[in-house]
Amino acid sequence: MSRSTDVLVIGAGAAGLMCGIEAGRRGRRVRVIDHAAKPAEKIRISGGGRCNFTNLNVSPKQFLSDNPHFCVSALKRFTQRDFTARIEARGIAYHEKALGQLFCDGSATQIIDMLLDDLKAAGGELELGVEPGVVTRTSDGFVVETQVGPIACASLVIATGGKSIPKMGASGYAYEVAKQFGLKIIEPRPALVPFTLGEEKLKPVAELAGVSVEARVSCGKTAFDEGMLFTHRGLSGPSILQISSYWREGEAIVIDLARGRDVFEELRKERVERPKLQLDNALTHFVPKRLADQIAARTYQAARLADLSDAKLREVAAAVNAWRIAPDGTEGWRTAEVTIGGVDTNGLSSQTMEAKGAPGLYFVGECVDVTGWLGGYNFQWAWSSGWAAGQVA
Repeated sequence: MSRSTDVLVIGAGAAGLMCGIEAGRRGRRVRVIDHAAKPAEKIRISGGGRCNFTNLNVSPKQFLSDNPHFCVSALKRFTQRDFTARIEARGIAYHEKALGQLFCDGSATQIIDMLLDDLKAAGGELELGVEPGVVTRTSDGFVVETQVGPIACASLVIATGGKSIPKMGASGYAYEVAKQFGLKIIEPRPALVPFTLGEEKLKPVAELAGVSVEARVSCGKTAFDEGMLFTHRGLSGPSILQISSYWREGEAIVIDLARGRDVFEELRKERVERPKLQLDNALTHFVPKRLADQIAARTYQAARLADLSDAKLREVAAAVNAWRIAPDGTEGWRTAEVTIGGVDTNGLSSQTMEAKGAPGLYFVGECVDVTGWLGGYNFQWAWSSGWAAGQVA
């Protein structure tokens, strides 16, 4: 005999807990299950353990999707200010970092505790270590098989995330359920992920492992101005993670290592004022010494600026302002912070997150084909989409 509830939420992450809270506050009987031993592990590890829970600058333009308009409704109806108000009401201290990112002053577990307390206060129940299985449609809802017995529900919310960070239990469960009910899947791929380089390209980069610069990284018409880090495997840092969401295999990226400074014009001026200055030393005005030495070695070594023509200075400047490199791949699901792609939004209501062909079935959070930039945007999508489904499930 199956246990029953009004709303069954599969997935006790940010989106699932938010949905459970909202549904419970409407008087619905809510049960949230998760196959993990602990809830909301992504919240716990995010932001170096301080959780970058939203961003002051959230708008639809920071989200990628085959349908860029899909996220508008949920983001407008439950905004970054709405979630921050809950943080403040709870008394959780927070601060703003660069580019509007909001972090807890203390531990991310404060946010998890807030969500769990809110779920309990709304009458919701949480069951951990419960593996969801086959979903069956019934005359009045759904039945989900689990290893502790079937659970019947009127509304079923899938909040199991994407494929990123498999060591934390990521799976394709959401996609399997979606396909079962006739929804299409936009092919999932790793996003917000470091680039890897093949042996030949990697050697000079690996020699710089640990060096970081403020860079402008471009792919096509999209560019990000943030930190970049050279690693033993390739390239990382916020600007690289950001552009990885836009990059496709075989494409090149262009990196301005001086982030907007006109290296050619500055070197020309330096040539007049300090003609005996060596190139390798002159380049340290733009980039860290190890990188300056490598660029000089690739071009004109320790030549004096006085001995370098405009054409040669342009060549040097291009190596700094427009370093072009084609990554061989990414580090993949292991280190990807989020998943691009997922449940095709054409099959969902943007108002409620309900599947159009399966009344009572909802998809929220990362499993949906909506992916935010680095910097708290993906958490805001979790809060907003979970909230939207929670108003009706």
